[in-house]
Amino acid sequence: MKSFLLKAWKTFARPSVHISLGVLTLGGFLAGIIFWGGFNTALEATNTEEFCVGCHADNIAPEYAGTIHDKNRSGVRATCPDCHVPHDWTSKISRKIQASKEVFAHFAGFIDTPEKFEERRITLAQHEWDRFSANKSLECRNCHDYDGMDFTKMSPTARIQMKQAKERDQSCLDCHKGIAHHLPENMDSSGGMISELEQLASNTKYEKDGSYTSVRHLPIYEDKALTVEAGLLNPASLVKVVAESGDVMQVEIAGWRKNKGYGRVIQEDFGMNIAVASLLKESAQNDAVVDKFEIKEDDLTGLPWQRVNVKVWMKKDAMLADVQPIWDKAKQSYQTNCSVCHTQPAEEHFDANTWPGMFNGMMAFVNFDTDSKALVLKYLQKHSSDFSDNKH
Repeated sequence: MKSFLLKAWKTFARPSVHISLGVLTLGGFLAGIIFWGGFNTALEATNTEEFCVGCHADNIAPEYAGTIHDKNRSGVRATCPDCHVPHDWTSKISRKIQASKEVFAHFAGFIDTPEKFEERRITLAQHEWDRFSANKSLECRNCHDYDGMDFTKMSPTARIQMKQAKERDQSCLDCHKGIAHHLPENMDSSGGMISELEQLASNTKYEKDGSYTSVRHLPIYEDKALTVEAGLLNPASLVKVVAESGDVMQVEIAGWRKNKGYGRVIQEDFGMNIAVASLLKESAQNDAVVDKFEIKEDDLTGLPWQRVNVKVWMKKDAMLADVQPIWDKAKQSYQTNCSVCHTQPAEEHFDANTWPGMFNGMMAFVNFDTDSKALVLKYLQKHSSDFSDNKH
């Protein structure tokens, strides 16, 4: 060991042309520290709200001000880099390189005015939505982690939807576009469609053996006291009242489900993916909730389907005895919102099982809330080639 240390010392002390190797090594080490410190200082300087506002003072900053991420009861703010810059180092550097193109676009005069920015807002927004979709909204979930959510503090509808989103590991931006920024032009949510239908539904009179159609997602329960959650009834779904008790009622949901897994999603008819309700796992396996009947195999997919009747309790709320007002509002919303990029296809252009894929592709450019999205999709499926004489 002694000889090794002496040899090493002689190597580092051996003079180069003018300076010893040890001095060069030490100098390189110090230079590396200075470079790395300067690099990180510059990196952090570009990772602040002040830096971002340097370019976005006239377009983004005003619309962000006053949003829930800017001011709220807890005083915890989410600024530009919190949402648009990944926290881990490798992804952060990759995002910074990508963002250099956006800085160039500003100084080159492509998006340097509010008018120019609005022209490209849909393109810029789509880039970010695609990124959030690819990384499962990683930046959002640095704060809004599924495992940290207290579902008991949510409303029944929100609780069930968030539980299902957690099970699918769903990206936040699938449902929560337009939280901190204005949406692209013509990308309004639904024009108040759901609230208008709810207003109509406020006059509904419920009777035993009557049939009613929901106008939005509605929580359903296993018991009359509405204490044991069973799942959600989808918008534009038909139920039959089998019992009443004050402001609650027991309803029957008839349909089919795929006889695999837990069979939680109840579809309207055999072989058709037209969702009527989604049950929680426990309720889907509860024989007191689900009556089971014959099983048939779908020739197209080879999957077995089972006919079922689901009996659950729910509030007398947000339902209509006549489905036509729902279809009228959904048709208007489809024609208004789904023509941002091109002329929308006719309802009967696709069959009921093809529409979900086509519709989800359109959703990248439309900001439907969860209720409106499900309602318009149901309208398209119920007016598809499977239900029309004008088949393509």
